[in-house]
Amino acid sequence: MMRSLYAGVSGLKNHQVRMDVVGNNIANVNTNGFKKGRVTFQDMLSQTLSGAARPEEEKGGVNPQQVGLGMMVASIDTLHTNGSLQTTGKNTDLAIMGEGFFINKKGAETFYTRAGNFNIDRDGMLVNPANGYKVQGWQSVLGGGGEYLINTSATIGDLNIPVGTKDPAKATQNVDFKCNLNSLTPLIAPSAELSPDFAFRNTHRAEALIYDSYGEAHKMSASFTRQGVNIWRAQFEVADTTNLSTNVPGPGQDNSNILYFTFNRNGTIAGVSNTQPDDAPAQLVEGEELTANIAFTLPDGSDNSIQLNFGTSGLVDGVTQFDQTSTTKSVFQDGYGMGYMQAFNIDDSGAITGIFSNGQKRLIGQVALATFTNPGGLEKAGSNYYVASNNSGSARVSAALTEDKGTIRSGSLEMSNVDLSEEFTDMIVTQRGFQANTRVIQTADQMLQEVLTLKR
Repeated sequence: MMRSLYAGVSGLKNHQVRMDVVGNNIANVNTNGFKKGRVTFQDMLSQTLSGAARPEEEKGGVNPQQVGLGMMVASIDTLHTNGSLQTTGKNTDLAIMGEGFFINKKGAETFYTRAGNFNIDRDGMLVNPANGYKVQGWQSVLGGGGEYLINTSATIGDLNIPVGTKDPAKATQNVDFKCNLNSLTPLIAPSAELSPDFAFRNTHRAEALIYDSYGEAHKMSASFTRQGVNIWRAQFEVADTTNLSTNVPGPGQDNSNILYFTFNRNGTIAGVSNTQPDDAPAQLVEGEELTANIAFTLPDGSDNSIQLNFGTSGLVDGVTQFDQTSTTKSVFQDGYGMGYMQAFNIDDSGAITGIFSNGQKRLIGQVALATFTNPGGLEKAGSNYYVASNNSGSARVSAALTEDKGTIRSGSLEMSNVDLSEEFTDMIVTQRGFQANTRVIQTADQMLQEVLTLKR
């Protein structure tokens, strides 16, 4: 009877532990990134009353006789299943779909979390607003080609998002033309005197804004007139500049602002020259990158040069001549004025891109994620944080969408993975188990009471 008393006590105590875990799950049903716990039981030691006996010729074997001494907690597991996503619309709210943890640091201490309710502090650092712990990742660096790059093989560090910072002006270095000149445009002889109306209807004008090193915009224009079956003349101008000239690389350069275009009979561009050709090529010309340089002097006396790109001869990747409406326009120029960072966005890989008032976008940084061989081995450290333990394995740090990492969703938060219907059911089962163990204790006590009354 004493054994049954202690067995009942172990049942009470351990069902209370299970109830504590259930209560904690329900308390955190609305905690972002919370992962529910689960208690499993195992029986305790058993007292052997008689051992097992093997079979003999005259009789069979005998099983052992054992009396259990109660039960105990086998494990309290943290179930790292994904919770549902809640849309918030705030771009610094991040959620992970799949495996991985955000990395936060307080000094030299490292913490891991699934709760991505982050914010930007006064200094532009991406932090947990509840405690100021800094989100870890990689800051972008300026590469040799003038582009900002991220080295995810480098050591992670604090992420800074410099909202309001300036983006310096960049002088235009290239202008790309990708347009069509109508093959049915009337021919205009170089010496012909044209009425203003005829010139307006049959001269095709392309305009683009180019920028100097101060970020000041200048209007560049090109006026195209057809002077042969497959020959066009283009006159270039840049507002507020002097000493303008256009030249194709190579011999025969001059100081004029005029270029001549020849086309193949299939409508693709054949060549660009400084002087007017006698005739267009009779056979297809292809495979040459066609460029020219336009040089001019700014009001401050500085000289500038820009490369004009007209496409590849024999291909349709640049200027063409087809029986379609003329669309003489430049489609790209790489200069811009100074701007301020007005906003930013975070993509599925955690890359942070700044958006500037001058229309430019710049890679700012990238959020890092950590995964573990055994995430269930992480120790809870409070405030939605985990720390590595001897059984979790070391953190494997890389970007989202790489290795075994999941996807980052900006403007969303991961909800708790607690299922209330499951927890209420578990609560009922736990309560009944607790009650049953109290009945064992009560019954054992009554039996002891009967023993004490035997002497009466």
